[in-house]
Amino acid sequence: MDKNRHRDVSSLHVRQIDWLLSYYRIRTCMSEQTVLITGCSSGVGYASALSFVEAGWEVYATARDKADIQSLDERGCHTATLDITNQNHIEEMQAQIGDEQERLDCIVNNTGFGQFGPVEDFSPEQFHRQFAVNVFGPHRLIREMLPMMREAGTGRIINISSVAGAVAFPGGGVYAGSKAALEAMSDALRGEVEPYGIDVIIIQPGPVKTNPETQISHNSATGDATKSLSKTEQSGAYSTLYAILTDTRLIGGDGLGAVDAEEVASDVFKAASEPDPRPRYQSGRLASIGVFAQYLPAQWRDSLYRVLYERSD
Repeated sequence: MDKNRHRDVSSLHVRQIDWLLSYYRIRTCMSEQTVLITGCSSGVGYASALSFVEAGWEVYATARDKADIQSLDERGCHTATLDITNQNHIEEMQAQIGDEQERLDCIVNNTGFGQFGPVEDFSPEQFHRQFAVNVFGPHRLIREMLPMMREAGTGRIINISSVAGAVAFPGGGVYAGSKAALEAMSDALRGEVEPYGIDVIIIQPGPVKTNPETQISHNSATGDATKSLSKTEQSGAYSTLYAILTDTRLIGGDGLGAVDAEEVASDVFKAASEPDPRPRYQSGRLASIGVFAQYLPAQWRDSLYRVLYERSD
């Protein structure tokens, strides 16, 4: 009798342990989160991928050339080729995540680039290229991935903008225009998808410091953005402005106030993981100060630009 009772108790303990292990596995599986990040070959994208994978997320790190993100594959990320101007790439990415994961919790639209110079000196093709990458590309990706998030009833869309998206300056009109468009789209989208449990967050960094080991530039005027000045069709009417942009280091990742990519990545991760994320995060002191310039009267800002012109003559 005692032996039978002991056997029953032991069997009960085994079943309890099995149930607890099964429950733990289910909870662990449910707690795993998946993020898709674009533009991961350097800078903010690379640093963000590391932040997420080190926190235990399933990370899909992408770049136009998969060879550029081999080191992320070795760190535990899923790596893939993704050109956000290529619809086939985006559809293939959606199919891969759909096959391999139960849901997609977060998108980080990081891919982008900056062209600088007077608006008149840009060809229509250069202007279109700026918007194709910085605006139309993120829209393509969001449009393809949103149904997965809506079905799950949760998700975060994080769009990497720039302080230039809040306030434009002479010589930065084309880049600022693309980022302002991205922010306007994000603000509208936030209200549209909120009923489905999806948040839309904008990250506004200032210039991002260049990592000498990874010279490829993908966002927020990182790298030597002054090189883009030589690619404009210089009319000769704006020599003073070109000199100001070059001499004052107002653009590029080596100027005063430039922020580390890791600091921006920290804000990206906070936006993805905080229970109640803010609509906007400013990364770096320059960004925090710069966004307030949009509230200044336009005449004041114009006066400041005139002072810069006069001092450079």
